[in-house]
Amino acid sequence: MKITLKRFLKYFLLLALAAGLLWLAFRKVDWSEFWTSLRSCNYWWILATMALQAVVTLMRGNRWRIMMRPLSKEISRHESYDAYAVCYLANLALPRSGEVVRCGLIAGTKKATFEGSLGTVVIERTWDLVCLVLAVVPLFFFGRFRDFLIEKMFLPAADSMQIGWFWLAAIILAVLVGLFFILRAFRHKIAATKAGAALIRFWKGLVEGIKAGFRMERKWAFFGYTLLIWVSYWLCCLWTIYAFPGTESMTGLDALFLMAVGALGWVVPVQGGFGAYHFIVAMTLVPIYGFAESTALAFATISHESQVVQMLVCGLVAWASWAICHRKNKKTQPNPQI
Repeated sequence: MKITLKRFLKYFLLLALAAGLLWLAFRKVDWSEFWTSLRSCNYWWILATMALQAVVTLMRGNRWRIMMRPLSKEISRHESYDAYAVCYLANLALPRSGEVVRCGLIAGTKKATFEGSLGTVVIERTWDLVCLVLAVVPLFFFGRFRDFLIEKMFLPAADSMQIGWFWLAAIILAVLVGLFFILRAFRHKIAATKAGAALIRFWKGLVEGIKAGFRMERKWAFFGYTLLIWVSYWLCCLWTIYAFPGTESMTGLDALFLMAVGALGWVVPVQGGFGAYHFIVAMTLVPIYGFAESTALAFATISHESQVVQMLVCGLVAWASWAICHRKNKKTQPNPQI
C-alpha cells in the first residue's frame, strides 16, 4: 500500500490508542503480584492453546478454500493456509490490513480475482458474528455473568426506582417494543440519513452473508469447520483457565464468557489488539469474578501474548513458505516465445 500522510497519521493514532489502553490497564498494577501470577502459571496448558490456535488457522484456511471454490478449484490447501497465516501477521502490524493482504496473495496467483476473494471475507465474517452471538446468548441465562447483571445492575435499578423487578422487566420490554415500532414507522427517514443508510447496508450484508452460507457448494463442510473453529476458541479459553492457579471454581460457561470478551478485545482496531485486549479482559475479570487486578492482568497478558507469539511464528513461516513456493513456480513457468 502507498504510504500517505493520512495513512501515517491514522496508524500513528491507533498506535497511540494502543499505548494509552496499555497504560490504563497497567497504571495501578502491583508488579510483584503480577510476576508471581506469571511464574505460577502452568505453561504446558499455554503451549497446548498455542498448538490448537495453529490448528485453528489451518481450519480457517480450509474453510476459506471451500468458500472460494466458485471462484477457483485450483487453490491448494497450502496456499489458503499460508495466505491466512500471513493475514494474521499483517494484522499485528496494520489493523484491518490482513484481509486485504490475504486476498492480494491469492489474486497474485491468478487463480481468483481480488474482488471475488474479498467477497468471501464478508461471508466469513458474517458467520463468525453469528457464532459469537449464539455463544453469548446462554450467558444471559446461566453462570456468573447472569448473576452479576441481576445483583449489580438489575436489582439495584429496581430498588432505586422503588419498583419490583417484574415491573422493571416489563418497562424494559415495553421500551424495546416501542423502539422497534418507532424504527419501523420512520424507516424511510432513517434510511435517508448517512448513519441510517450505513446501518441498513450492514443489515442487508449480514442477511446476504447468512444466505450465502446455505447456498454454498460444500455447505456442510463449511458449517463443520465453523463449529470446530469456535469450539477450539472455547477450548483455548478453558485451557488458559486451567493454566492459572486460583481459577478452580471457573467452569466451561466462564470460558465461554472469556471467549466473547476476548473477541471484543481483538475487534478494537489497534495493532494486534495490544492494550484493548488487556483492558477489556481485566476490566471484566475484576468485578465479575473477584480477581485481584494484578492477577487479572497476568491472565490477560498470558492469553494475549501466547496468541501473538503463535501468530508471529506461523505467520513468518507461512510468509517464507509462500515466497519460496511461488518463486519456484515462477522459475518453472515456460518463457513466452518472442
